[in-house]
Amino acid sequence: MTELEKNYNAATTEQRLYKKWEERGYFKAQPTSEKDPFCIMIPPPNVTGQLHVGHALTMTLQDILIRHARMNGKDALWQPGTDHASIAVERMVIKQLNAEGIADKKEIGREKFLEKTWEWKEKYGSAITGQLKRLGASCDWSRERFTMDEGCNKAVNKVFVDLYNKGLIYRGTRLVNWDPIQKTAVSDNEVRHIETKGGMWQLKYPLADGSGHLVVATTRPETMLGDTCVIVHPDDVRYKDMVGKTIKLPLVGREIPIIADDYVDMDFGTGCMKVTPAHDFNDYEIGQRHNQELINIFTETAHINDNAPEKYRGLERFEARKQIVADFEALGLLAGFEEHMHNVAHAERDDTILEPFLTTQWYVKTKPLAEKALEVVRNGDIEFIPKNWEKTYFNWLENIHDWCISRQLWWGHRIPVWYGGDEIYCGETAPEGQGWTQDEDTLDTWFSSGLWPFSTLGWPEKTPELEKYYPTSVLVTGFDIIFFWVVRMVMFGMEFKGEVPFKKVFIHALVRDEHGQKMSKSKGNVLDPIEIIDEFGTDALRFTIGSLTAPGADIALGKGKIEASRNFCTKLWNASRFALMNNVKFDETFNPMTVQHPINKWALASLADLIEAQNKAYADFRFNDLSNGLYHFTWDTYCSWYLELTKPMVYGENEALIAETRNTLGYVLEKLLRLMHPVMPFITEEIWMALTGKESAGKEDSLMIQDWPTTENLPRDAEALADVNWLIKVISALRQARSENNVPNKAEIMAFVRDASAEDIRRLSTFENFIMAMTRVGSFEVRDAVEKTDVVAVTEGFELILPLAGLVDFEAEKERVQKEIAKFEAELQKIDGMLGNENFVARAPKQVVEEQQGRKNEILADLSKLKEVLESRA
Repeated sequence: MTELEKNYNAATTEQRLYKKWEERGYFKAQPTSEKDPFCIMIPPPNVTGQLHVGHALTMTLQDILIRHARMNGKDALWQPGTDHASIAVERMVIKQLNAEGIADKKEIGREKFLEKTWEWKEKYGSAITGQLKRLGASCDWSRERFTMDEGCNKAVNKVFVDLYNKGLIYRGTRLVNWDPIQKTAVSDNEVRHIETKGGMWQLKYPLADGSGHLVVATTRPETMLGDTCVIVHPDDVRYKDMVGKTIKLPLVGREIPIIADDYVDMDFGTGCMKVTPAHDFNDYEIGQRHNQELINIFTETAHINDNAPEKYRGLERFEARKQIVADFEALGLLAGFEEHMHNVAHAERDDTILEPFLTTQWYVKTKPLAEKALEVVRNGDIEFIPKNWEKTYFNWLENIHDWCISRQLWWGHRIPVWYGGDEIYCGETAPEGQGWTQDEDTLDTWFSSGLWPFSTLGWPEKTPELEKYYPTSVLVTGFDIIFFWVVRMVMFGMEFKGEVPFKKVFIHALVRDEHGQKMSKSKGNVLDPIEIIDEFGTDALRFTIGSLTAPGADIALGKGKIEASRNFCTKLWNASRFALMNNVKFDETFNPMTVQHPINKWALASLADLIEAQNKAYADFRFNDLSNGLYHFTWDTYCSWYLELTKPMVYGENEALIAETRNTLGYVLEKLLRLMHPVMPFITEEIWMALTGKESAGKEDSLMIQDWPTTENLPRDAEALADVNWLIKVISALRQARSENNVPNKAEIMAFVRDASAEDIRRLSTFENFIMAMTRVGSFEVRDAVEKTDVVAVTEGFELILPLAGLVDFEAEKERVQKEIAKFEAELQKIDGMLGNENFVARAPKQVVEEQQGRKNEILADLSKLKEVLESRA
């Protein structure tokens, strides 16, 4: 046993303990062991990344589960790694090149550019790993992977080739989200739709036969250069006679048809809609239905190309907009304009406005893959928690489109396709012979991360890791990437492993600020996890995250809550230090079944209840329940009551009782530290080492490799539990009565009791010393009369009469009793409302209904006593 320092120093302790854990190999999985596996795959953060609160949330929850699994005897693998993040990294390196005077990556060529990119990755890519370690993440760092390492690249190539040979990968020309700065197609996940102030222009389109005109409304006048038709609703009587006629497209001169299509909303605007199939996703679908030509009017940098009239060629898209609007106005064809708010697609990491762009790309046919992915959730092979996220998963898969997987980037997995004249070769390695040129494009980042659950375990080789840890146990991730990552892992897992990649998916919500607002740099409400750790300690941040994470609920995170968690850490430290200073110890040979004193039995029974509640909370992924349960047991049960109640026992003269109590105090504290460890690993380890004396004895030991507590050796003495819970209520009632009546702290009062049962009298006799020690109230002789100078505390259906003549303001006492009556009546009304609700009585568990009925009976008894007391004051 070692003394604890007066104050806990999080900074030095965390660094020292993490280094110890890592050096001793405590984080490492044991694939050759006979232990049952428990595996979590880290959602690989980008190598460009800085740890943000979303990472802190996801990683903390995973670490809690992993540490809990280890303590339950599982062979736990938390597989770490990072993602190459194609677009983001290219942007960073290009910015670096620009600073060096290199305007375009093509100036240095692909090979040199990739050298620069790998150098950048080596320099900055490890930053996120170091930050995760600050968070206490107990990943098996010896197995750290990168989505572009050799093994992952081998898996990517095999998957591409297999899908290509099955006819599930093809090349096609269609619309994509296009970044005109990066000059690449981008993933849907890399699109931010930002509400933007723009305009709505009304343009007159003259009929070719000169009989009139239609008016169309558009937020993008420049796209009219690529219009191929105008549509009206088939039931719109205003335009019934115009369907089949043509319009002479202003500025261009092409004739385009008027077509009936029920996509149009007759009540919106004029009921006429211009269609530009090559520059709008909805227009593309309309154009496909009516076999319309695809006229692309933009270059890859979003300048007007040669498909437009010469006057506009070379203009940047927004310059073209100004010119076209001016030209319509000059021709008298501008029918109107109004400011308009609408969602505009932007690149994820900057303010680049994306463009729907017609281009040739590689695609995956997703519907055949989606069918299996739907089935495994429908039949329960994969369980979503909360279950309602299954609807989102189903909706996306049931309405899935083919997946554009090619990117016009150099950093990434290069597409394993080569061209030689008219021949195309797709293979895991380059073809033999001369004259072959590899496809310039790379693959979407999500293609490689979709293989993460098995590529990291050695697939396509048959490895012990793959055999043991796949399928993995649980995935913890945010709802925003259910489609982009979760769905793809399931599709690839079923296609290439024939098994689901994970059995459970815990979907957490967003982290918001303390006012429920979304965090953003512009609002100035972003919390930096590393700064929080520096200020409050890792355990405080982790505990706050755990206590706020309820399935399906957003997390309102503020410094006030983190500070409260830091105070909780301080409370645990001080209570443990107090116990150690009073010779409390942990004896491994101590048998809790031998305990005799009811207060010690109560503590052990309460511990058993906590263990059962913790097990249920883990099973249900209710991180808030497990964290808050630890808080209340530590603060209320152990610190506020058990440590206080045992003072007369450890300071007494009964040596056997002293030894039993110190052993029980140490036993309960040690088991509590085990229960707390997954959530608060650092402070619990430091206290545990002091309590057990393992490190000072020269033993290489750690709390994180101890067994999870069980209830097997814990006495569940119902009488002791009931006795001490009764005692706590009596002490609380007496303390409240003294406090509310301002009775001097040092004043000892000889109290009386009325209407006490034989059981109450027995308990008063048994625990009188404890009541006196904690309230300075004793004696408890039976008396029927209540004097006007008495104060009455009502609890457990009987009265505690405190004769306070000369000490109390009895008008104030009368007011207190009235308030107490009002409080009980309000609670009674609430319970009556529940018990009077047929739905509640029918649906609530029988135990809950019985508890409410029992509480109602208690309140009625106490109300009766309080009203008698009030009458005696009249």
